[in-house]
Amino acid sequence: MRSTEEVVETLREALVGVGVVLPSLTVDPVTGASDEPFALVDLGRCNSRTAERLASVLRGERPAVGTHAVDERDGRIGEVMGHVGGRVQLRPVGGGREWECPPESASPAPAGEVLRAQVRSRNRGARLS
Repeated sequence: MRSTEEVVETLREALVGVGVVLPSLTVDPVTGASDEPFALVDLGRCNSRTAERLASVLRGERPAVGTHAVDERDGRIGEVMGHVGGRVQLRPVGGGREWECPPESASPAPAGEVLRAQVRSRNRGARLS
């Protein structure tokens, strides 16, 4: 049997693997210090975006809410805002009008491409100021 600390670390790695970070994830200090054979795992607190992303992952939505995806139809990159009527709702990096994409046309956006889109958006905003 694995220790509670090992279980917490395994859970942390699994969550990170699907894009969810629970910063307060830890062994409950009260039950961890007691003679209780199975200490509790404290999932901690998180903001609403993290909670929404976790719910999306648990529902099996792909891509998960809060991640970035490429619309393979035209190459646009957007943040996944939700799943409605079997379609993925995407918002342009940096904000703007959302658009819908069929799930089969949405693929995970490479981190470098997301960063490039974020820089372009910030540069465009700086020129308008």
